[in-house]
Amino acid sequence: MAKVFHQEPEDLIGKLVFKRFIEQNHPGLFANFIEVVETGKSLEKDFSYYYEEEDKWYHFIAVKLGDGFAITVRDITTRKNLELKLNSLATKDGLTNIYNRRTFDETIVKEWQRCYREKQPLSLILCDLDYFKHYNDFYGHPAGDDCLKKVAQTLDNSITRLSDLLARFGGEEFAILLPNTDKNGAITIAKRIQIAIRLETIPHEKSVVSDIVSISIGIATMIPVLENSSHTLIEMADQALYQAKNQGRDRYSVLED
Repeated sequence: MAKVFHQEPEDLIGKLVFKRFIEQNHPGLFANFIEVVETGKSLEKDFSYYYEEEDKWYHFIAVKLGDGFAITVRDITTRKNLELKLNSLATKDGLTNIYNRRTFDETIVKEWQRCYREKQPLSLILCDLDYFKHYNDFYGHPAGDDCLKKVAQTLDNSITRLSDLLARFGGEEFAILLPNTDKNGAITIAKRIQIAIRLETIPHEKSVVSDIVSISIGIATMIPVLENSSHTLIEMADQALYQAKNQGRDRYSVLED
């Protein structure tokens, strides 16, 4: 504890440093300690603390002791960092470092249910790189991987809300889930994406529609209803993407229900 508070151990005895620390960094937690005294039930919890330019993690157990309480604290930074890393590996795509298909599948179900309860629109954008197989065949798979990473970063920069989710849908396809977003909002983002991809000017000599990498976009928007499911939205976006790929350069297609 002396290390956490930048103090010598003897300087902490009989002081209220811990209480002030709790009140500043975790308001309300001290009230939980009072409950330990009043009810006799122990309290166990993890908390983080920024120390020496690093997020440190601690685990504590508080138990009643006489008319007060005693706290045992352990430094679990190494274990917590490993947990966070494993969680990232489970939710992120290994190549592009954006969310993976599993995370997308879980999230769209949750957002569908939430938008159904709140009667709000839910939009989905599916993006597909044009003639990417030709790109891989001509430039090689390492260059193809670099292209996917650059496109993923460009897409990530094109969305601004924390509630929006970008995921690698599969191969050269990407999905952007937009809660509480109507058709016009989704179209605005789609146009922003197309401009951003075009400005990257990634060469693609084997593309039929352009001499740089281009992207086709399918947009679907629905206010969820009981008769449908999130799969309906995905199918609509996939159908819109198919239509867009047959329309020429810088294209997007929209389906709305």
